[in-house]
Parts: sequence; C-alpha cells; structure tokens
Amino acid sequence: MDSILDRPIQYLPGIGGKRAELLASEINVRTFGDLLMHIPFRYVDRSRIYKIAELGDEHTTQYVQVRARVRDKGIIGVGAKARLALVVTDDTGEMDIVWFRGARFVMKKLEVGREYIFFGRPTMFNGYPNMAHPEFEPPIVVEGQEPIGMQGIYSTTERLNSIGLGTKAIFNTMRTLWEAVRPYIPETLPAHLLEREGLVSRVQALHDVHFPPSAAALNAAIRRLKFEELFVIQLQLLGQRRVRTERIRGYAMPKIGGYFNMFYREKLPFSLTGAQQRVVKEIRGDMVGGHQMNRLMQGDVGSGKTIVALLCILIAADNGFQSALMAPTEILATQHYRSILELVETTGLRVELLTGSTGRRKRAEIAEGLMSGEIDLLIGTHALIEEGVRFSRLGFVVIDEQHRFGVMQRAKLRLKSQEYPPHVLVMTATPIPRTLAMTLYGDLDVSVIDELPPGRKPIRTSHARESHRLRLFGFLREQLAQGRQVYIVYPLIEESETLDVANLEAGAELLAREFPPPEYTTAVVHGRMPAKLKDYGMELFKSGQAQILISTTVIEVGVNVPNATVMVIESAERFGLSQLHQLRGRVGRGGEQSYCILMTGDKLSSDARHRMEAMVSTTDGFRLSELDLQLRGAGDIDGTAQSGQGIEIKVSNLAKDGDILEYARGVAERILAEDPQLERPENVLLVAALERLNRQKKVEVDLSQIS
Repeated sequence: MDSILDRPIQYLPGIGGKRAELLASEINVRTFGDLLMHIPFRYVDRSRIYKIAELGDEHTTQYVQVRARVRDKGIIGVGAKARLALVVTDDTGEMDIVWFRGARFVMKKLEVGREYIFFGRPTMFNGYPNMAHPEFEPPIVVEGQEPIGMQGIYSTTERLNSIGLGTKAIFNTMRTLWEAVRPYIPETLPAHLLEREGLVSRVQALHDVHFPPSAAALNAAIRRLKFEELFVIQLQLLGQRRVRTERIRGYAMPKIGGYFNMFYREKLPFSLTGAQQRVVKEIRGDMVGGHQMNRLMQGDVGSGKTIVALLCILIAADNGFQSALMAPTEILATQHYRSILELVETTGLRVELLTGSTGRRKRAEIAEGLMSGEIDLLIGTHALIEEGVRFSRLGFVVIDEQHRFGVMQRAKLRLKSQEYPPHVLVMTATPIPRTLAMTLYGDLDVSVIDELPPGRKPIRTSHARESHRLRLFGFLREQLAQGRQVYIVYPLIEESETLDVANLEAGAELLAREFPPPEYTTAVVHGRMPAKLKDYGMELFKSGQAQILISTTVIEVGVNVPNATVMVIESAERFGLSQLHQLRGRVGRGGEQSYCILMTGDKLSSDARHRMEAMVSTTDGFRLSELDLQLRGAGDIDGTAQSGQGIEIKVSNLAKDGDILEYARGVAERILAEDPQLERPENVLLVAALERLNRQKKVEVDLSQIS
C-alpha cells in the first residue's frame, strides 16, 4: 500500500532525472511520499477578487487577485534589458504590470482586449498601483464550481526556480501527484484515536493541507498532521522510557558511606542551594532502585552542576563502584580534573585524567588502576571510549555538555560496564526550551537546578557599538587597575573575505597597542593551537599572570576564573542567544560585580537587534532559550543537540506548537497506560507508525520491547 509513496520522484510526470536530482539536493525530496509531505509554508486567500481602485498601501505586504482587461502591451528596451509593460483596466481604474524576465514569452500569452485574473503583490507609486511578475490566467467560471479558496505557497530555491520549479510549478506538480497517490494513502492512526481526538482522516488532511477549500478545513488538516507527527515521537520516547525504567536492570547503590559523609560534612566549600539538594535526592532515588538511571541535569551557568555530580560520584564510590566523567574538550576535562581533585584530595578518592595528550606511560598506569579498582573516578575526553580503556566495576557515568557528543560515542561509554549498564547522568549548561527538551530528551528523566548559589551578583550586560570602542578601552583600564581580569572573545581566528567581522588576529594586534607589556600581560587561546599552548595560555590567565585572555569560543564552557569580571564579546551579532549566554556565564563567578559587553557594528539586522535587547534585559537562561527558539526556529533538531533521536520535524514548529506537543504527549501516556505493550488489535497501526519512525531515523531499536 505504501509502494507508490516510495516511488522515486523522477517517475512523476513532468519531473525526470535532472529535476529529481535537484529536488533531492535542494529540498530533500526523493520520493512521491517526500513531495506529498512538502507542506506549504504559508497560504494566500484566492477567494476574493479586488477592484483596482481598492488597492492601497495596506495591500503591499500581501498577495491579491485583480480581474482586469489588457488595454495595451509592449516591449520596452532591447536585449537583456527588455521588459514587457502592460496596462490593464477594470470598471474602477487602471494598473501597470511589468515583467523583467521572460518578457517575449509572456507577451505571446497575453492578448489585448482579453480579460485575465492577475495574482501578485501590488506596489504603490504616487498613489498609483503597479504589479511585477504576477501569475495570470483567464477567468474560468464553471456552473456550480466553488471559487478558489486558500492557495499554498511552497518553499523553493533559486536553483529549482531556474529549472521551472518555482512555487506555482510545485503547486501544479502537487496536483499531478495527488491524482496519482490519492487512492493509495493509508490511514496511520487508529479509528478510536481519530474519534476520541476529533481528527480528520489522513487522506482528508493531506488533501486539505495542499488544496484547502476553506480556512477551517486547513486548520483541521494542519492540526491532524501536527498531532500525528508529535504524537508518534512522544509514543516512542515514552515507550523507550518505560522499557528502561521497568525492564533494564541497573546497579543498586543504597549506601551512603565514608566518602560522601566526609566530603559533605568537612570538605563541601559552601552550603548547597535548595535546588541542588532537590536534584541530589532525585538522582539518589534513581540510584537505589535497581533500574538503570538515565537523567538529564539542566542548570544555568554557575548553578553548581559539578558539585551535584561529584556528590553522586561519591555515593557510587561508597557502594564500591567506579565512575567516569566525559567532557567534550581537553580544556573542560582538565578543568573538571583540577577542581574535583582539589575538593577530594584528603578523602582518599583516587581521581585520574585521560585525554589525547596523556602519555603512554601514564596510560599504562591508568589502565592498571582501572582494572584493579584502585581508580575511583576517571575524567577525560573521547579518550575514555577507546578500546583499551577497561573498568573493573563501572557503575556511574557523567556526560558533560551532552550536545557535543554523538550517540555512538555515548553508547560506547555505556558498554564499558560489565553486568549492567551504568547509571548515566547527562549535564548541560545550555538551557533547553521545554518543547525542545520534550522532543530531544523525552525518554530521559529531567532535573533542573533553577537557583544560583547565594552571594552571586547579577551580571550587568550592555550593548556597545563600534563607535563606543574608546569608551570601552577606558572601562577595561579601570577594571584592570582594580586587579580584575578580562575575557575578549572573537568569532573567527583569521580574517574572512566574506564576513565583515572582527577577528582574533587583528584584535590581538589592536589590544597589544592599547594594553602594552610589561604593564599588561595578554594570553591568546583558540581552537587551532596545540593542546600544550592552549593549556599554557589558560594557565597564565587562571593563575593571574595574564590580565587579558583573547580567545575564540573554546572558552564557552568549563573555564572558571572567579577574578575575571569582564566579558567582551566582539561581533556579538554573529552569535546566537544561547551561545552569548554561555559566554556571559564565564564571568560572575566571584563576589565582585561582573560585566558583559556586547560589541557590534553600527548597523544591525532586526533579528540581531532583538538578540542584543534580550541579552541586556535578562540573565535567565531558560527565558533566553525560548526566545532563541522563536527567533531561529528549531533548525536541524538532530544536529542541534546530537540527541541520537534523529528526528525530522516536517510539519510542526517546536517554537510555536508547545501546546500540541504537550497534548500529544498526554495522549501517548494514556494509550501506553491502557496498553503498555501495544498488543491490542486496535493499536496495530501505532506499532506500524513506530516502525516507520525508526526506519526514518535509521537507528536500530528493538521494537519488540515496546510493541
């Protein structure tokens, strides 16, 4: 029944091999089914025909239809500059229409004295309406036929336009496709679900989303398609979660012993916040239950996630288990190693560091310590998942900055355990909007540290333009004179020929003139430097020997220098809100007032201006993440978070469809509560939907566990 939907798009009349290749490369359409799911991104109302005299400035942002007679036509200019000029009239006035492309071709299709319906976006000049490159067709009136209602506008590209696949051509191609596939479109949701949720059939939804007879029919079609897309994703995530919490055994760690008690009572450098205490209890509840834990711990920058993770590592050690902490960069792994080692140095806990820079002799020593059980905690980078790294009893894994690791890397770390998979705690300082978290991490339990440690002063954020640079230098000198330190972050290492942005090399030269040695010492760190040079630069800054650190975004996470009170972000308009917030979080870690200065060019786009205003107005990372999702959209979800879900959202918009997502999740929870294994005959279509989703994701999942 699905065979025609799987047919290669080149076999659709009017497409052929060349167009099929471009459809695949430009908009990822390879089959009949792919094209059917190429949904219009907006719609125009074709039900109303305007009089020329009705057109005004308020219509220049919308498409309108005008029924008018051609009074005059002619080619103006020669060669490539030739254009077709038309004067059309109705009983209320006249309008100029022009074609700059295909003038002679269009001229042959239009007859003087004949009436046409012109569809386009009008412009006004001296109160006189004009229209460029409208669609046109003779008015066809068939007795009893409904007038055209809403018409979809399809996304396309310049390359597709160049081969005759603009939005109108796609619309016409969709008509051809519909006639071919309409009898073969299967229903994908059970009848009881359609009836209970008041959803139209799939064939009705697909017809009405491409050829909506009315706004009400279009809304019902979109609701059905969005619900189905989000519902099936949530059904799978909740099924995976059910399998993990009910069937996958994990190590039971009920004991609170010497490591935890000594550290908590004697070594903890500050009192835990209420949020940290709550999250520790949530994680401990998972660790004692005998089922494998998979928990996401979200916490804004500076909220104290590492201390929470360390307390749980100590619980694992008290129960005789080893732990691993995997970080995405050597800088971050080394930072974790040094800070944790300092905290636990007198507790007897043995901590080691393994990165790509670790020498052969040290690696052999670590391998021996892991197999003997003498090493309690191994901190490192991707080096932790190498084949030669073996643990004697790995029971607890912490993965920092989850979105920087691929699914295979995380799976390899889980396989380092022997009898059962280890408990997994995923940490992220990137606040994730609720709708995105429910889609990317819907199979995980989620803990949120939503409270900053006491004594932290809110970071003061300001937006400065290039014309304010001298004032900026004066402010930096004031801060440096008080013994403070300064980060200056650039988006690029080398000058770009295509982007007019500040770059690190030019910035370093300018700062060397403004803050010359020996009065000032400046360190430089960027991603292309050898690890030893990066470590040397970071050490100069952390030790206070360098007052200024010039860097690219390699310092986005993991660097903790309490004396650094100023973060200057050059070309801040080139960064997204989440990254700006991450960078800002490098300051404000001590008791002194800290500052973040967003430097931009004097001319900003509307989106860039909104981002700067948002950064200045709030330091709430979760609020900023919601704004970022609205401004930029969810984008490539699989790439955004490297979640391993591999989900492709085609119809829904996670920035706007949070209500539908939450509702769909509730329906999925109810169905799984009624039929946990999806064994009832009425749910056979849901099993098929899950199988299709997994084929789409190209991830091997044992569906027998949940279906």
